[in-house]
Amino acid sequence: MSGNFNDLEITTRKSPVIQERIGLVSGVMYKQFLDYQQSNNNTAIIFDKLIENMALTVEYLKKSFSSRGIPSENIYYNYDKSKHIALLNILWHTITFASNLKGKPKALPREKEPPILTGRIIAIKGSIPELKNGLTDENEHKLFDLEAASMAVASLYVPADITTKAIIRIHHLIGNQELYINQMEAPREFLLKVIENVCAGGNYHQEFPKERTITNF
Repeated sequence: MSGNFNDLEITTRKSPVIQERIGLVSGVMYKQFLDYQQSNNNTAIIFDKLIENMALTVEYLKKSFSSRGIPSENIYYNYDKSKHIALLNILWHTITFASNLKGKPKALPREKEPPILTGRIIAIKGSIPELKNGLTDENEHKLFDLEAASMAVASLYVPADITTKAIIRIHHLIGNQELYINQMEAPREFLLKVIENVCAGGNYHQEFPKERTITNF
């Protein structure tokens, strides 16, 4: 009987400690959950606004090229709202826009401040078969391959607080240089930055590497 009493006494002493520390953990996770929900909501709104701007952009591009006698059939966009993915085609350029709104909370590291929890919209050169069903936690590893291959053009990070500026990262700039833009203007500016970066460049002819030689033997 005394053994059971001692066990109960030890359990009683431990219980407040567990309660206190689990309370702290749950408090932190609750704040993360609220930020996660709100950043997802803000990101979804920005994605929808981005598509509205994309529709206008396609219309302007068609008129501009048609006035110059250039066929405009290859200027179009497709948007799958349920999968949070869109494809923009401008003549020989194709850009995929994707966002993961069904995953887990994710934060953007800061150099001199704590990380901030944000949503993310990424723009990628080309039509990416692996993302046809949207950007998910399962296929997000594909982004590492795309970024390593310099196919990722830019990312837009959207904080939970609507008054906090969104962050645009242009991937080819040294050190992933960041541009800060208020969330009202972010859909338009992100779209235009991506189009400017993709369409200002071009495609190279494929050639043999310089170290290789061709002989007639």
